[in-house]
Amino acid sequence: MADISFWPEPEKRPAIDTRAHYLDMTRKKRMYGGILLVVFVALMASGFRLAEMRNAGDFLAGLPMVYQFPAEVLSEAWAMRGNLPGLFLEFVPSLLETINIAGVATLIGALGAAFLALLSTRGLAPWPWALPLYRRTMDAFRAVPEIVVALVLIYIFGGGPVPAVIAIALHTCGALGKLFSEVAENADLKPVEGLASVGGTWPQRMWLGIIPQVAPNWLSYALLRFEINVRASAILGFVGSGGIGYDLKIAMQWGAGKYDQVVAIFLLLFLTIVAIDQLSGHYRDRLVKGAKP
Repeated sequence: MADISFWPEPEKRPAIDTRAHYLDMTRKKRMYGGILLVVFVALMASGFRLAEMRNAGDFLAGLPMVYQFPAEVLSEAWAMRGNLPGLFLEFVPSLLETINIAGVATLIGALGAAFLALLSTRGLAPWPWALPLYRRTMDAFRAVPEIVVALVLIYIFGGGPVPAVIAIALHTCGALGKLFSEVAENADLKPVEGLASVGGTWPQRMWLGIIPQVAPNWLSYALLRFEINVRASAILGFVGSGGIGYDLKIAMQWGAGKYDQVVAIFLLLFLTIVAIDQLSGHYRDRLVKGAKP
C-alpha cells in the first residue's frame, strides 16, 4: 500500500474506503474465529470419545444416577437428624487438628516464602547471579501437588499431621514466594538506598526499608493462603494425614448407617471455612485499605 502521509497534492490522494476495509477485517476475524471454534469442538469431541472408551463404566448411561448417592446420604441424614448436634461436638477435636495443620503450614510456608522472595527480587537480591536458582526452587515447590508430597512423606514418617504440614508448607512457600516477590518488585527503593549509604547491612535494609512497605499485602496474601490450606488439610486427611478429612474418609467407607456422620462433617467443615473466609476477608481489607473511622 502506498504511503500517502506526505502526498504532494492532497486533492489527488487516492481514496480509501474505510468502511469496506473495516468490514473486510471483521469478516476475516469471524472466519478465523469460526475455524478455531470448529477445531476446538472437534478436539473436545474426540477427547471425550477417547475418555469414554477408556472409562470402566459408561459416562452417558451413568448420568441419570448422579443424584442417587447424594439423595441416599441426605435422606439417611435427615432421618437421623437428631444425632447431628452430638456429632458436631464429637468432630470438633478433628476440626481443630485440621485448622492447626493449616495454620502451622501457612506460618512456615509464609516465612520461607518471604525469605525466598527477597532473595529472588531484582534490585533487592544480595546475589543477583542466583536469581534463577531461587525462582526455579519456588517453581518446583508449586509444581508438585500437596497430596503427592504427602503420600511420599507418609511412607517416610508414617501417618499423622507431620506429612501434611510439610506438604502444605512446601506448596505454600512456592505459591506465596511468587506473590511476595511481585509485591517486593514494586516497592520504593529509596529507603534501601538511604540505608545502604549509611552502611546498613542487607538484612537491615530489607527489615527497615522493604518489609514495612510490603507487610500489608504480604499478610493479606498469607491470610488468603490460610483459607486454601484449611481445605487442603481436610483433603489430605483422605490419604492418612489426620484431621477431619480422615474422619470423613472413615465415615464414607462404612457407607449406609454412617451417612449422618458424613453430613455432620461436611456441615462443620463448610461452616468453618465460611467463618474463616469472612474473618480473613475482613482483616485483609483492614490491612490493605486501613481501618475505617
